[in-house]
Amino acid sequence: MNSRMPDSSSGLRHTTVVVTGIGACLPRRVVDNDTVIARGALRTDDTWIRDRTGIARRRHAEPGTSTGDLAVGAGRAALASAGDLRPDMLLLATTTPDHPCPATAPAVAHRLGLGTIPSFDLAAVCSGFLYALATAAAFIRSGACTTALVIGADAYTTIVAPTDRATAPIFGDGAGAVLLRPGIPDEPGALSTTDLGADGSGSDLITVPHGGSRHPQHLPPSAPEDRHFQMQGRAVYAHAVRRMTQSAGSALRQAGWAPDTVRAFVGHQANQRILDSVADRLGIASAHRFGNIRDLGNTAAASIPLVLADPAVHQAVAPGARSLLTAFGGGLTWASVALHWPSAVPHTEAPPTDLDTTPLCTPDLSRSHPWTASTTAS
Repeated sequence: MNSRMPDSSSGLRHTTVVVTGIGACLPRRVVDNDTVIARGALRTDDTWIRDRTGIARRRHAEPGTSTGDLAVGAGRAALASAGDLRPDMLLLATTTPDHPCPATAPAVAHRLGLGTIPSFDLAAVCSGFLYALATAAAFIRSGACTTALVIGADAYTTIVAPTDRATAPIFGDGAGAVLLRPGIPDEPGALSTTDLGADGSGSDLITVPHGGSRHPQHLPPSAPEDRHFQMQGRAVYAHAVRRMTQSAGSALRQAGWAPDTVRAFVGHQANQRILDSVADRLGIASAHRFGNIRDLGNTAAASIPLVLADPAVHQAVAPGARSLLTAFGGGLTWASVALHWPSAVPHTEAPPTDLDTTPLCTPDLSRSHPWTASTTAS
């Protein structure tokens, strides 16, 4: 059963939640397909990767740069975008925390100078950002907080085996963030409806088998590859298309929006074919589909906020336009949000680091662009 959380939910204050700041942080290192292939001695080529995923390049964090570093950079950028607002809660969506224990979010809040505000990690894999967005919105609507910083950050290169042909070409590293505040319905950035769902019967389709309490780190893995991220691609593809289509449709129905009124569709940047299939099934026109998978790959929980922070997308979408976000991830989990496109001006910033590592640059997302239906869509 899906969790349906429109702003007018019974038992909650009738408060609209608005995206008022947007930030991004990406590593300096750009890695093209040929480099990925050479590094892992993969039996594939650039054309195969582009045709099946839509990915040409991605960003990899330098050694010593953590998810927390990326999250701090994105969080600081979102705060700069929002101006003088100070959050009184922080949520970090990630599958690659800095440590198994403790959570990464409190350290991120500390490094951002936010004091002792409540801060916690949320794990819903690639659906994590939208899960965190819905959770933060519920806190604001209930009156438990007034302003929330929501960050999606992942460093998947730390858990993906470079020799795995099925996953190594797909993933990149990065972080995106938004600042939420109370507002009024229909203003730019206002969230309309949220749809969440999960199906634990498919928990084995996307997993890192070794290293948790089920298979503790101190015991040898059943197979060497069990220490790394694994995904059953064909099954995941089918689930992703079906669940994202259903969830996005539910969010639209709750909002009372017809698909042909949506002016910005942003799906989790997992695979171009998946994005095409979902948009086609929903009836979203090609001109209103946006993403940056070609240049950033799959950045997991960071993928949707990184599209929200893309200057090229903001040049193409008018503030207040009806918009639809949808994602699918391990668990299995899925989520969708209907909102009015934010007017906040995205900001980018490099993550600070406590380590002596190669500095990261302020990313130039200007090469990202709206995408149209792929000729490889199935």
